[in-house]
Amino acid sequence: MRTLTDRFGRVHNYLRISVTDRCNLRCIYCMPEEGVQFTDASNLLSYDHIVELVESAASMGITKLRITGGEPLVRPGLDGLIRRLSRIPGISDIALTTNGLLLAQQAEALRDAGLNRVNISLDTLDSTRFKFIARRGELKRVMEGIEAAGRVGFDPIKLNCVLLRGVNEDEIGAFLRMAYEQPLHVRFIEYMPIGHADENWKKQYLPLSRVLEIADEQSLAYGVRDDVLGNGPSQDYEMIGGKGSFGLIHPVSDEFCKRCNRLRLTADGYLKPCLYWVDELNVRPALGSAEAMEALFRKAMDIKPENHEMGAKLFDNAQSHMPTDRRMSQIGG
Repeated sequence: MRTLTDRFGRVHNYLRISVTDRCNLRCIYCMPEEGVQFTDASNLLSYDHIVELVESAASMGITKLRITGGEPLVRPGLDGLIRRLSRIPGISDIALTTNGLLLAQQAEALRDAGLNRVNISLDTLDSTRFKFIARRGELKRVMEGIEAAGRVGFDPIKLNCVLLRGVNEDEIGAFLRMAYEQPLHVRFIEYMPIGHADENWKKQYLPLSRVLEIADEQSLAYGVRDDVLGNGPSQDYEMIGGKGSFGLIHPVSDEFCKRCNRLRLTADGYLKPCLYWVDELNVRPALGSAEAMEALFRKAMDIKPENHEMGAKLFDNAQSHMPTDRRMSQIGG
């Protein structure tokens, strides 16, 4: 079988697909309060084009998909797209990253369409703080989305918590207790300098070693776990005696590039070999030609760098490439 292998021997079997850059939140770490210039609906890749691209990608060894945004659930008819993607030979796993606000209404339809797993963004368990971090929306609706995800049978259910120094680090203990008491996988994520490596980012960056320190302070027993489905770059731990688990995703302090297996497709139709760097390839000229699409994916392998070097932004080191100026919501979270 053909595979997508880059210059450094990394085999790629995972494609993250952003279906929109629009979002119903304005999280402080993701976009400015006033938002960003959103892509006009007419310039988004159509579902037909996404299906065509995934059919080509599957023939080259892509087996795992993740649907992202913006907030993917704001784009109409997403369950129809997932149903079509789930029928493509070679695609064995489809996951979704969502902020959860619309999940309670759509969970059953998504599950019936063939969605396997969900990751739900949850940066605080306090409703007042939720308003500060997300700038809109209600924590209650996210919790209802988590409940609905469990009710319809999504497994595992992962909660993504971006840690920000001085904002939500005092809730690490509460999240750990949540992972102990409920069958959830809580993943703590370092704040990344995507499109805004400014001084404020440096002030709010928090290394994830703090999570293990707090677990020890609270006398929580944990052990290394390596069987979480779709764990990717996460360093995972089981809560001994508990129902759930937790993970650490630390792209800044501990680069995981050497085992990177992913590509990203933006909502406006660009293939990005690396989240952090500016390099991206327009897929539209290749649509309609399986040969051209394969050549595009092979080129992505050729230009993919060895490392993202995000930590250089924290420690003022020189970088070998030009960082992207797109915000996370414009690339696909």
